[in-house]
Amino acid sequence: MKLNEIRDNEGAHKKRMRVGRGPGSGKGKTAGRGVKGQKSRTGVSLLGFEGGQMPLYMRMPKRGFNNPNALKLAEVNLWRLQDAIDAGKLDAKSELKGDALVAAGVIRRVKDGVRLLGTGELKQALNLVVWSATSGAIKAIEAAGGTVVQERIAAEAKAAARVEKRNAAKGKAPAPKAPRGDENKISARAKRTAAKA
Repeated sequence: MKLNEIRDNEGAHKKRMRVGRGPGSGKGKTAGRGVKGQKSRTGVSLLGFEGGQMPLYMRMPKRGFNNPNALKLAEVNLWRLQDAIDAGKLDAKSELKGDALVAAGVIRRVKDGVRLLGTGELKQALNLVVWSATSGAIKAIEAAGGTVVQERIAAEAKAAARVEKRNAAKGKAPAPKAPRGDENKISARAKRTAAKA
């Protein structure tokens, strides 16, 4: 084979349709767009238009919310970690962060952080530094003699301190902290009844 013989496979490139090049081409005059009107021109905006009545997409109820600021986390289960250790790709004795998991092929990329999930069994003690972890995953790792450091907790504490500092500079009183634990489960009606008694 020579350089001048190199070419793409048959059908790899389709020739562009040449329109508006005379009646003999079969796509002359109106160029296959019909006659007159908005649809014969560029910039058509008829999609979803129902002749003036309320369109379907506006009649249907809207539910849910997509947070544009939500973090994209790489999720890892315990069984994936155990498989990587068994294969000799992860060193169980060293501190494991997102970069180490990527290098071992456990995850493809770190994204905004790593979230640890509790599916599977763990036989060895691991020292993990992740963005967040489920309670089940933390219990399983601590039961195996390992530790989990959640970067999310430190980041939230830092953000709260920043807000308090800004409010103090403006002379605002700190916001009351929400009750935790079982107090959250008390209904508003029960609280009113207790206040009257």
